[in-house]
Amino acid sequence: MSVIDPAAWAELEQTAGADFVGELVQTFLEEGPVMLQALRDSHAAGHADDFRRAAHSLKSNSLTFGALGLAAQARALEQGGLAAATQAALDELHDLWQDVVVALQERISNG
Repeated sequence: MSVIDPAAWAELEQTAGADFVGELVQTFLEEGPVMLQALRDSHAAGHADDFRRAAHSLKSNSLTFGALGLAAQARALEQGGLAAATQAALDELHDLWQDVVVALQERISNG
């Protein structure tokens, strides 16, 4: 299974245009680490609302690019809240993020 859903990617490129998609990807690559850190920080501080908000943002942005695995993990954390946020779940999310970064960079460089 591809890290980036080809149909979702094709639809995004058709709708937004390849140049704008490249800009969107760059923004996502910059904001993703901020969202991941917000998840860790809100988890450590026990701030459930901030945690859910960060998970929701990461989920929504991931779906935009067809990063379905990352979106599913972020959705699970959003729905499960702090109770679902084990260190293993956060580490898995980070690993999925790294895979998405590589896949998106490949897509925009081969664009």
